[in-house]
Amino acid sequence: MSAVAGVLPAPTPSAPTPSVRTARQEDAAELAALSRPFVRSGALRERPDALYATHAADFLVAEAPDGTLEGCVGLRVHGTAPGEGRGPAGVVYNFCVAGRRQGSGVGAGLLRAVLARARAQSLDAVFTATTGGGGLFLRYGFTPTPVRLAPASWAASLDPRRDARVLGRNL
Repeated sequence: MSAVAGVLPAPTPSAPTPSVRTARQEDAAELAALSRPFVRSGALRERPDALYATHAADFLVAEAPDGTLEGCVGLRVHGTAPGEGRGPAGVVYNFCVAGRRQGSGVGAGLLRAVLARARAQSLDAVFTATTGGGGLFLRYGFTPTPVRLAPASWAASLDPRRDARVLGRNL
């Protein structure tokens, strides 16, 4: 069958936009499975599977209409140390999107949602560490930041062998 001149074929429907929700303890195994390819590649730090159940409330997930998790991001709140003169800060961690959904807006949706959550919790700033280029973070207002400005307990947990860049964003 030949195409008629001047008539374009109908667009292929894209995958439906996932909804973003708070993770539940029963999502733990799927969160761990979603994270594993990124751990193997060195993009994410390895975390015990039990962490995902214990800290499920830290995570937002992008869930497809069929219930499949397509991405996740954690937000851990850190209070201020006495004398720091800053308000509480958050750390964005374990941010990943399933390979089949990368480039589809799932990550941007998760990042917008985690920033909204940070604002709702009245955080002054958010930080993350990345071994990659951090392009999505940079597009959303994060900038390279000296590690001394990040929450001290989190900064102390960074593995120097990973050579991660710290990015921060004031809210």
